[in-house]
Amino acid sequence: QVHLVESGGGTVQAGGSLRLSCAASGRTFSRYIMGWFRQAPGKEREFVVGISWNGENTYYADSVKGRFTSSRDNAKNTVYLQMNSLKPEDTALYYCAASGTSAMGPYDYWGQGTQVTVSS
Repeated sequence: QVHLVESGGGTVQAGGSLRLSCAASGRTFSRYIMGWFRQAPGKEREFVVGISWNGENTYYADSVKGRFTSSRDNAKNTVYLQMNSLKPEDTALYYCAASGTSAMGPYDYWGQGTQVTVSS
């Protein structure tokens, strides 16, 4: 069992930056592939990035490539999402998730989400 808690969301102007964190409980965090997803109002949940157990491999959605960077610190049981050059279309509820299978899923555990709002 893995319990995930996101933080770091907020409101920022277009072009600004935010750093999201996802803290995980449990001693097996390093065994999981971690992912970030987002869901905007009226839209389906969207994959943002997946990061391998050791952080060496990352897989980004085309919509965020070059702007977002994910990393993890297994000693702190935390995964991060650095978001730069934010756009209004990045506004969404951002979730982290853990997969015991692959970056493409399925994802077994989910956090409650943190809201990111980008104003124009």
